[in-house]
Amino acid sequence: MRKLLVMSLTALLVVGCSSDSSDSFGGQPSSCSNDAQKQFVLDALYDWYLWNDQLPATINIADYATPESLVIEVTETFGPQDANGDPIDRFSSVGSLQADQQFFGEGRYEGFGFSWRDEGGEMRLTGAFPDSPADVAGFARGQTIVTLDGRAYADIVAAEGINAFFDGTDTVSFEIRNLDASTFSADVTKAIVTIPPVPQSRLINMGDGVPPVGYMEFRTFISTAQPRFATVFAEFAAAGVSDIIIDMRYNGGGLVRTAELLGDYLGSVANPGEVFSRTEFNADRAPANNTTDFFASPAITDGLNTVNLIVIATDGTASASELVTNSLIPYASVWIVGDNTFGKPVGQVGIEFCEKILRPTSFRTANALGDGDYFDGLPVDCPAADDLSIPVGADNDPNVVAALSIVQTGACPAPAASTRAQAATLEPLVRYPQDRGNAARELAGAF
Repeated sequence: MRKLLVMSLTALLVVGCSSDSSDSFGGQPSSCSNDAQKQFVLDALYDWYLWNDQLPATINIADYATPESLVIEVTETFGPQDANGDPIDRFSSVGSLQADQQFFGEGRYEGFGFSWRDEGGEMRLTGAFPDSPADVAGFARGQTIVTLDGRAYADIVAAEGINAFFDGTDTVSFEIRNLDASTFSADVTKAIVTIPPVPQSRLINMGDGVPPVGYMEFRTFISTAQPRFATVFAEFAAAGVSDIIIDMRYNGGGLVRTAELLGDYLGSVANPGEVFSRTEFNADRAPANNTTDFFASPAITDGLNTVNLIVIATDGTASASELVTNSLIPYASVWIVGDNTFGKPVGQVGIEFCEKILRPTSFRTANALGDGDYFDGLPVDCPAADDLSIPVGADNDPNVVAALSIVQTGACPAPAASTRAQAATLEPLVRYPQDRGNAARELAGAF
Protein backbone atom coordinates (compact mmCIF):
# COMPACT_ATOMS: atom_id res chain seq x y z
CA MET A 1 0.00 0.00 0.00
CA ARG A 2 1.19 3.53 -0.70
CA LYS A 3 -0.30 5.89 1.87
CA LEU A 4 1.57 9.17 2.39
CA LEU A 5 0.75 12.39 4.17
CA VAL A 6 -1.07 14.99 2.12
CA MET A 7 1.22 17.93 1.45
CA SER A 8 0.23 21.49 0.67
CA LEU A 9 2.62 22.75 -1.98
CA THR A 10 2.96 26.15 -3.62
CA ALA A 11 4.01 26.15 -7.26
CA LEU A 12 4.57 28.64 -10.01
CA LEU A 13 1.67 29.18 -12.36
CA VAL A 14 2.71 27.72 -15.68
CA VAL A 15 1.04 26.63 -18.90
CA GLY A 16 -0.39 23.10 -18.75
CA CYS A 17 1.62 20.43 -20.50
CA SER A 18 0.23 18.36 -23.31
CA SER A 19 1.73 15.66 -25.45
CA ASP A 20 -0.32 16.69 -28.47
CA SER A 21 1.29 17.76 -31.71
CA SER A 22 3.42 20.87 -31.35
CA ASP A 23 4.51 23.41 -33.93
CA SER A 24 6.79 25.24 -31.49
CA PHE A 25 9.91 23.59 -32.90
CA GLY A 26 9.95 26.26 -35.54
CA GLY A 27 9.05 25.41 -39.11
CA GLN A 28 9.44 22.48 -41.44
CA PRO A 29 12.34 20.78 -43.23
CA SER A 30 13.80 22.66 -46.15
CA SER A 31 12.24 19.92 -48.31
CA CYS A 32 10.86 16.45 -47.81
CA SER A 33 13.89 14.75 -49.28
CA ASN A 34 15.30 11.96 -47.18
CA ASP A 35 18.34 14.01 -46.16
CA ALA A 36 16.26 17.06 -45.28
CA GLN A 37 13.99 14.93 -43.10
CA LYS A 38 16.96 13.36 -41.35
CA GLN A 39 18.46 16.78 -40.66
CA PHE A 40 15.15 18.07 -39.34
CA VAL A 41 14.82 15.11 -36.96
CA LEU A 42 18.39 15.49 -35.75
CA ASP A 43 17.96 19.23 -35.13
CA ALA A 44 14.76 18.53 -33.21
CA LEU A 45 16.57 15.99 -31.02
CA TYR A 46 19.24 18.54 -30.13
CA ASP A 47 16.44 20.94 -29.19
CA TRP A 48 13.76 18.75 -27.54
CA TYR A 49 15.35 15.46 -26.48
CA LEU A 50 15.18 15.06 -22.69
CA TRP A 51 18.79 13.88 -22.58
CA ASN A 52 20.11 16.24 -25.27
CA ASP A 53 23.15 16.98 -23.10
CA GLN A 54 24.34 13.43 -23.84
CA LEU A 55 24.26 13.85 -27.62
CA PRO A 56 27.67 14.41 -29.24
CA ALA A 57 28.34 17.84 -30.75
CA THR A 58 28.46 16.37 -34.25
CA ILE A 59 26.32 13.59 -35.71
CA ASN A 60 26.54 12.73 -39.42
CA ILE A 61 23.10 12.15 -40.95
CA ALA A 62 24.76 10.08 -43.70
CA ASP A 63 25.29 7.35 -41.10
CA TYR A 64 21.52 6.72 -40.95
CA ALA A 65 19.28 5.40 -43.70
CA THR A 66 16.02 7.20 -42.85
CA PRO A 67 14.61 9.65 -40.30
CA GLU A 68 12.89 6.67 -38.67
CA SER A 69 16.14 4.79 -38.17
CA LEU A 70 18.03 7.94 -37.18
CA VAL A 71 15.85 8.68 -34.15
CA ILE A 72 16.05 5.07 -32.95
CA GLU A 73 19.78 4.61 -33.46
CA VAL A 74 20.80 8.01 -32.10
CA THR A 75 18.73 7.70 -28.92
CA GLU A 76 19.78 4.08 -28.34
CA THR A 77 23.46 4.87 -28.90
CA PHE A 78 23.79 8.19 -27.08
CA GLY A 79 20.82 8.20 -24.70
CA PRO A 80 20.98 6.94 -21.10
CA GLN A 81 21.64 3.30 -20.31
CA ASP A 82 20.44 1.13 -17.44
CA ALA A 83 22.62 -0.93 -15.12
CA ASN A 84 22.80 -3.69 -17.73
CA GLY A 85 23.94 -1.31 -20.45
CA ASP A 86 20.60 -1.39 -22.24
CA PRO A 87 18.98 1.82 -23.54
CA ILE A 88 16.49 3.44 -21.18
CA ASP A 89 14.85 5.38 -23.99
CA ARG A 90 12.89 2.85 -26.07
CA PHE A 91 10.20 5.36 -26.87
CA SER A 92 11.40 8.11 -29.26
CA SER A 93 10.11 7.49 -32.77
CA VAL A 94 8.97 8.79 -36.13
CA GLY A 95 5.61 7.56 -37.40
CA SER A 96 2.67 8.28 -39.67
CA LEU A 97 0.94 11.56 -38.85
CA GLN A 98 -2.38 10.27 -40.16
CA ALA A 99 -2.23 7.11 -38.04
CA ASP A 100 -1.18 9.11 -34.99
CA GLN A 101 -4.07 11.56 -35.34
CA GLN A 102 -6.57 8.82 -36.14
CA PHE A 103 -5.65 6.86 -33.06
CA PHE A 104 -5.44 9.65 -30.49
CA GLY A 105 -8.40 11.58 -31.88
CA GLU A 106 -10.77 8.73 -32.69
CA GLY A 107 -9.37 5.58 -31.09
CA ARG A 108 -9.11 3.97 -34.52
CA TYR A 109 -6.39 2.02 -36.27
CA GLU A 110 -6.04 -0.42 -39.16
CA GLY A 111 -5.64 -4.02 -38.07
CA PHE A 112 -7.33 -7.30 -37.21
CA GLY A 113 -8.62 -6.18 -33.83
CA PHE A 114 -7.15 -8.55 -31.24
CA SER A 115 -4.55 -8.40 -28.47
CA TRP A 116 -2.39 -11.25 -27.26
CA ARG A 117 0.58 -12.30 -25.17
CA ASP A 118 3.22 -15.01 -25.32
CA GLU A 119 2.58 -17.75 -22.77
CA GLY A 120 5.13 -20.52 -22.74
CA GLY A 121 5.92 -20.00 -26.40
CA GLU A 122 2.25 -19.91 -27.43
CA MET A 123 0.24 -16.98 -28.78
CA ARG A 124 -2.65 -16.54 -26.32
CA LEU A 125 -5.45 -14.06 -27.01
CA THR A 126 -6.19 -11.60 -24.22
CA GLY A 127 -9.21 -10.28 -26.10
CA ALA A 128 -10.79 -9.02 -29.32
CA PHE A 129 -12.22 -5.53 -29.84
CA PRO A 130 -16.00 -5.41 -30.42
CA ASP A 131 -17.09 -5.55 -34.08
CA SER A 132 -13.49 -5.89 -35.28
CA PRO A 133 -12.60 -8.43 -37.99
CA ALA A 134 -11.19 -10.71 -35.26
CA ASP A 135 -14.36 -10.41 -33.18
CA VAL A 136 -16.57 -11.19 -36.16
CA ALA A 137 -14.37 -14.22 -36.94
CA GLY A 138 -14.92 -15.64 -33.45
CA PHE A 139 -11.69 -14.65 -31.72
CA ALA A 140 -12.05 -14.48 -27.93
CA ARG A 141 -10.07 -14.18 -24.72
CA GLY A 142 -8.18 -17.33 -23.76
CA GLN A 143 -7.94 -18.85 -27.23
CA THR A 144 -4.58 -19.81 -28.71
CA ILE A 145 -3.41 -18.94 -32.22
CA VAL A 146 -1.86 -22.20 -33.42
CA THR A 147 -0.87 -21.26 -36.97
CA LEU A 148 -0.84 -18.17 -39.19
CA ASP A 149 -1.02 -18.89 -42.92
CA GLY A 150 -0.18 -22.48 -42.03
CA ARG A 151 2.98 -21.55 -40.14
CA ALA A 152 3.52 -22.18 -36.45
CA TYR A 153 3.87 -19.10 -34.26
CA ALA A 154 7.27 -20.30 -33.00
CA ASP A 155 8.53 -20.73 -36.57
CA ILE A 156 7.52 -17.16 -37.47
CA VAL A 157 9.20 -15.78 -34.35
CA ALA A 158 12.40 -17.65 -35.23
CA ALA A 159 12.33 -16.45 -38.85
CA GLU A 160 11.21 -12.89 -39.71
CA GLY A 161 9.49 -12.20 -36.40
CA ILE A 162 5.80 -11.77 -35.65
CA ASN A 163 5.88 -8.00 -36.17
CA ALA A 164 7.33 -8.30 -39.66
CA PHE A 165 4.83 -11.04 -40.47
CA PHE A 166 1.84 -8.83 -39.61
CA ASP A 167 3.43 -5.87 -41.38
CA GLY A 168 3.66 -7.78 -44.61
CA THR A 169 0.09 -8.99 -45.08
CA ASP A 170 -3.49 -7.73 -45.00
CA THR A 171 -5.25 -11.12 -44.87
CA VAL A 172 -4.17 -14.01 -42.67
CA SER A 173 -5.51 -17.54 -42.37
CA PHE A 174 -5.64 -18.31 -38.63
CA GLU A 175 -5.96 -21.68 -36.92
CA ILE A 176 -7.42 -21.12 -33.44
CA ARG A 177 -7.61 -23.49 -30.46
CA ASN A 178 -10.44 -22.90 -28.01
CA LEU A 179 -10.21 -23.37 -24.26
CA ASP A 180 -11.94 -26.76 -24.63
CA ALA A 181 -9.17 -27.85 -27.08
CA SER A 182 -11.44 -27.76 -30.14
CA THR A 183 -10.12 -25.82 -33.13
CA PHE A 184 -11.41 -23.74 -35.99
CA SER A 185 -9.93 -21.81 -38.93
CA ALA A 186 -10.73 -18.31 -40.17
CA ASP A 187 -9.42 -16.05 -42.91
CA VAL A 188 -9.32 -12.53 -41.48
CA THR A 189 -8.63 -9.27 -43.33
CA LYS A 190 -7.46 -6.04 -41.74
CA ALA A 191 -9.95 -3.19 -41.44
CA ILE A 192 -10.39 -0.01 -39.42
CA VAL A 193 -10.82 -1.02 -35.77
CA THR A 194 -12.27 1.23 -33.09
CA ILE A 195 -10.98 0.75 -29.56
CA PRO A 196 -13.48 1.35 -26.73
CA PRO A 197 -11.44 3.26 -24.14
CA VAL A 198 -13.75 2.19 -21.30
CA PRO A 199 -15.04 -1.29 -22.22
CA GLN A 200 -17.01 -1.71 -18.99
CA SER A 201 -17.85 -0.20 -15.63
CA ARG A 202 -20.07 -1.30 -12.75
CA LEU A 203 -20.96 -0.86 -9.11
CA ILE A 204 -19.97 -3.77 -6.87
CA ASN A 205 -22.41 -4.23 -3.98
CA MET A 206 -20.59 -4.71 -0.67
CA GLY A 207 -23.77 -5.31 1.39
CA ASP A 208 -24.82 -4.19 4.89
CA GLY A 209 -25.41 -0.60 3.91
CA VAL A 210 -21.78 -0.12 2.88
CA PRO A 211 -21.28 2.10 -0.19
CA PRO A 212 -20.55 0.10 -3.33
CA VAL A 213 -17.13 -0.14 -4.92
CA GLY A 214 -16.74 1.41 -8.35
CA TYR A 215 -15.07 -0.72 -11.03
CA MET A 216 -13.91 0.68 -14.38
CA GLU A 217 -11.91 -1.12 -17.03
CA PHE A 218 -9.82 1.52 -18.78
CA ARG A 219 -8.04 0.53 -21.98
CA THR A 220 -6.26 3.63 -23.31
CA PHE A 221 -5.84 7.37 -22.67
CA ILE A 222 -7.40 8.87 -25.77
CA SER A 223 -9.78 11.77 -26.25
CA THR A 224 -12.84 9.54 -26.72
CA ALA A 225 -12.46 8.43 -23.09
CA GLN A 226 -13.54 11.82 -21.80
CA PRO A 227 -17.32 11.54 -22.34
CA ARG A 228 -17.22 8.03 -20.89
CA PHE A 229 -15.58 9.41 -17.75
CA ALA A 230 -18.49 11.81 -17.33
CA THR A 231 -21.03 8.98 -17.49
CA VAL A 232 -19.12 6.54 -15.30
CA PHE A 233 -18.17 8.97 -12.56
CA ALA A 234 -21.68 10.43 -12.42
CA GLU A 235 -22.91 6.94 -11.57
CA PHE A 236 -20.13 6.42 -9.04
CA ALA A 237 -20.70 9.78 -7.36
CA ALA A 238 -24.47 9.24 -7.14
CA ALA A 239 -23.83 5.91 -5.38
CA GLY A 240 -21.42 7.43 -2.86
CA VAL A 241 -18.36 5.54 -4.11
CA SER A 242 -15.11 6.24 -2.27
CA ASP A 243 -13.28 3.01 -3.11
CA ILE A 244 -12.54 2.56 -6.80
CA ILE A 245 -10.92 -0.17 -8.86
CA ILE A 246 -9.41 1.00 -12.15
CA ASP A 247 -8.47 -1.95 -14.33
CA MET A 248 -5.53 -0.83 -16.47
CA ARG A 249 -3.91 -4.23 -17.00
CA TYR A 250 -3.79 -3.62 -20.78
CA ASN A 251 -3.46 0.17 -20.75
CA GLY A 252 -0.18 1.29 -22.29
CA GLY A 253 -0.80 5.02 -22.00
CA GLY A 254 -1.87 7.88 -24.27
CA LEU A 255 -2.61 11.57 -23.91
CA VAL A 256 -1.45 13.54 -20.90
CA ARG A 257 -4.57 15.73 -20.91
CA THR A 258 -6.73 12.60 -20.54
CA ALA A 259 -4.58 11.48 -17.61
CA GLU A 260 -5.00 14.87 -15.98
CA LEU A 261 -8.77 14.69 -16.43
CA LEU A 262 -8.91 11.23 -14.84
CA GLY A 263 -6.84 12.61 -11.97
CA ASP A 264 -9.42 15.37 -11.48
CA TYR A 265 -12.26 12.86 -11.25
CA LEU A 266 -10.31 10.84 -8.68
CA GLY A 267 -8.75 13.53 -6.54
CA SER A 268 -10.10 17.04 -7.01
CA VAL A 269 -13.00 16.75 -4.54
CA ALA A 270 -10.69 16.28 -1.56
CA ASN A 271 -7.67 18.13 -2.93
CA PRO A 272 -8.80 21.11 -5.05
CA GLY A 273 -5.90 23.27 -6.14
CA GLU A 274 -3.24 20.83 -4.90
CA VAL A 275 -0.45 19.57 -7.15
CA PHE A 276 -1.34 16.60 -9.32
CA SER A 277 1.94 16.27 -11.21
CA ARG A 278 5.01 18.17 -12.36
CA THR A 279 6.46 17.98 -15.85
CA GLU A 280 10.12 18.78 -16.51
CA PHE A 281 11.90 19.30 -19.84
CA ASN A 282 15.61 19.51 -20.62
CA ALA A 283 17.60 22.54 -19.47
CA ASP A 284 17.16 24.33 -22.80
CA ARG A 285 13.40 23.85 -22.90
CA ALA A 286 12.63 24.04 -19.18
CA PRO A 287 12.11 27.80 -18.77
CA ALA A 288 9.29 27.95 -21.31
CA ASN A 289 7.86 24.45 -20.98
CA ASN A 290 8.13 23.10 -17.44
CA THR A 291 4.63 22.80 -16.00
CA THR A 292 2.76 21.99 -12.84
CA ASP A 293 -0.72 20.50 -13.13
CA PHE A 294 -3.16 21.07 -10.27
CA PHE A 295 -6.33 19.25 -9.32
CA ALA A 296 -9.30 21.18 -10.66
CA SER A 297 -10.50 23.91 -8.30
CA PRO A 298 -13.34 23.97 -7.61
CA ALA A 299 -13.78 20.22 -7.97
CA ILE A 300 -15.20 19.00 -11.25
CA THR A 301 -18.77 17.77 -11.35
CA ASP A 302 -19.18 14.17 -10.19
CA GLY A 303 -15.64 13.81 -8.90
CA LEU A 304 -14.96 11.33 -6.09
CA ASN A 305 -13.50 11.65 -2.63
CA THR A 306 -11.28 8.66 -3.29
CA VAL A 307 -10.16 6.79 -0.17
CA ASN A 308 -8.82 3.61 -1.75
CA LEU A 309 -7.58 3.64 -5.35
CA ILE A 310 -6.84 0.10 -6.48
CA VAL A 311 -5.09 -0.19 -9.83
CA ILE A 312 -5.09 -3.55 -11.60
CA ALA A 313 -1.86 -3.76 -13.56
CA THR A 314 0.50 -5.95 -15.55
CA ASP A 315 3.96 -5.20 -16.88
CA GLY A 316 2.14 -3.69 -19.87
CA THR A 317 0.53 -1.00 -17.69
CA ALA A 318 2.55 2.00 -18.71
CA SER A 319 3.05 5.67 -19.18
CA ALA A 320 -0.12 7.72 -18.54
CA SER A 321 -1.45 4.79 -16.47
CA GLU A 322 1.59 5.09 -14.23
CA LEU A 323 1.33 8.89 -14.20
CA VAL A 324 -2.17 8.76 -12.70
CA THR A 325 -1.24 6.03 -10.22
CA ASN A 326 1.91 7.81 -9.05
CA SER A 327 0.22 11.20 -8.84
CA LEU A 328 -2.55 9.93 -6.53
CA ILE A 329 -0.10 8.41 -4.03
CA PRO A 330 0.18 11.57 -1.90
CA TYR A 331 -3.60 11.87 -1.59
CA ALA A 332 -5.13 8.39 -1.21
CA SER A 333 -4.36 4.82 -0.26
CA VAL A 334 -3.07 3.56 -3.59
CA TRP A 335 -2.70 -0.18 -4.14
CA ILE A 336 -1.38 -1.99 -7.21
CA VAL A 337 -2.87 -5.42 -7.81
CA GLY A 338 -1.62 -7.94 -10.38
CA ASP A 339 1.98 -7.21 -11.32
CA ASN A 340 4.64 -4.50 -11.40
CA THR A 341 3.93 -1.83 -13.99
CA PHE A 342 6.06 -1.27 -17.09
CA GLY A 343 8.16 1.72 -16.00
CA LYS A 344 7.79 4.80 -18.23
CA PRO A 345 7.99 8.06 -16.24
CA VAL A 346 8.73 10.06 -19.39
CA GLY A 347 6.70 11.32 -22.33
CA GLN A 348 6.89 12.74 -25.84
CA VAL A 349 5.95 15.93 -27.60
CA GLY A 350 4.73 15.69 -31.20
CA ILE A 351 6.52 17.52 -34.02
CA GLU A 352 4.87 17.27 -37.43
CA PHE A 353 6.75 17.21 -40.73
CA CYS A 354 6.26 15.79 -44.22
CA GLU A 355 3.07 13.85 -43.26
CA LYS A 356 5.01 12.27 -40.40
CA ILE A 357 5.28 12.97 -36.70
CA LEU A 358 8.43 12.90 -34.60
CA ARG A 359 7.79 12.02 -30.98
CA PRO A 360 11.07 12.43 -29.11
CA THR A 361 11.16 11.62 -25.41
CA SER A 362 11.09 15.18 -24.10
CA PHE A 363 9.89 15.34 -20.51
CA ARG A 364 9.82 13.48 -17.21
CA THR A 365 7.05 13.60 -14.64
CA ALA A 366 6.89 13.46 -10.86
CA ASN A 367 4.14 13.59 -8.26
CA ALA A 368 3.61 16.28 -5.60
CA LEU A 369 6.32 14.69 -3.45
CA GLY A 370 8.84 14.83 -6.27
CA ASP A 371 8.76 11.06 -6.79
CA GLY A 372 9.33 9.82 -10.35
CA ASP A 373 12.05 7.98 -12.28
CA TYR A 374 10.31 4.62 -11.83
CA PHE A 375 11.99 3.08 -14.87
CA ASP A 376 11.74 -0.33 -13.20
CA GLY A 377 7.98 0.12 -12.83
CA LEU A 378 5.75 0.83 -9.85
CA PRO A 379 5.90 -2.23 -7.55
CA VAL A 380 2.91 -4.49 -7.06
CA ASP A 381 1.28 -4.67 -3.62
CA CYS A 382 -0.93 -7.72 -4.18
CA PRO A 383 0.26 -10.16 -6.87
CA ALA A 384 -2.62 -11.75 -8.78
CA ALA A 385 -2.94 -13.80 -11.95
CA ASP A 386 -4.37 -12.48 -15.20
CA ASP A 387 -6.23 -15.74 -15.88
CA LEU A 388 -7.22 -15.80 -19.56
CA SER A 389 -9.93 -18.39 -18.87
CA ILE A 390 -11.83 -15.79 -16.82
CA PRO A 391 -13.41 -12.64 -18.28
CA VAL A 392 -11.72 -9.35 -17.36
CA GLY A 393 -13.41 -7.85 -14.31
CA ALA A 394 -15.61 -10.85 -13.47
CA ASP A 395 -16.47 -11.61 -9.85
CA ASN A 396 -14.01 -14.53 -9.87
CA ASP A 397 -11.25 -12.61 -11.66
CA PRO A 398 -8.28 -13.05 -9.28
CA ASN A 399 -7.47 -9.35 -9.62
CA VAL A 400 -10.99 -8.29 -8.61
CA VAL A 401 -10.94 -10.79 -5.73
CA ALA A 402 -7.69 -9.27 -4.47
CA ALA A 403 -9.00 -5.72 -4.90
CA LEU A 404 -12.15 -6.44 -2.89
CA SER A 405 -10.06 -8.09 -0.17
CA ILE A 406 -8.20 -4.79 0.18
CA VAL A 407 -11.47 -2.87 0.51
CA GLN A 408 -12.92 -5.29 3.05
CA THR A 409 -9.86 -6.13 5.16
CA GLY A 410 -7.18 -3.59 4.28
CA ALA A 411 -4.91 -6.43 3.22
CA CYS A 412 -4.13 -8.70 0.29
CA PRO A 413 -5.64 -12.19 0.17
CA ALA A 414 -3.38 -15.16 0.86
CA PRO A 415 -0.77 -15.33 -1.91
CA ALA A 416 -1.34 -17.80 -4.72
CA ALA A 417 1.28 -19.71 -6.65
CA SER A 418 3.25 -18.00 -9.42
CA THR A 419 1.14 -15.13 -10.69
CA ARG A 420 3.39 -13.09 -12.95
CA ALA A 421 1.75 -12.39 -16.30
CA GLN A 422 3.32 -11.19 -19.51
CA ALA A 423 2.13 -7.93 -20.97
CA ALA A 424 -0.46 -8.09 -23.70
CA THR A 425 0.52 -6.88 -27.14
CA LEU A 426 -1.55 -5.56 -29.99
CA GLU A 427 -1.45 -7.32 -33.32
CA PRO A 428 -1.39 -4.38 -35.73
CA LEU A 429 1.94 -2.74 -36.26
CA VAL A 430 0.83 0.82 -35.67
CA ARG A 431 4.04 2.37 -34.38
CA TYR A 432 3.25 4.31 -31.22
CA PRO A 433 6.25 5.17 -29.08
CA GLN A 434 5.65 2.92 -26.10
CA ASP A 435 8.48 0.50 -26.48
CA ARG A 436 10.55 0.13 -29.63
CA GLY A 437 11.90 -3.14 -28.30
CA ASN A 438 8.41 -4.59 -28.75
CA ALA A 439 6.78 -2.50 -31.44
CA ALA A 440 3.42 -4.19 -31.08
CA ARG A 441 3.27 -3.58 -27.32
CA GLU A 442 -0.09 -2.44 -26.07
CA LEU A 443 -1.08 0.99 -27.43
CA ALA A 444 1.58 3.30 -26.23
CA GLY A 445 0.74 6.77 -27.17
CA ALA A 446 2.36 10.05 -26.50
CA PHE A 447 2.85 9.39 -22.85
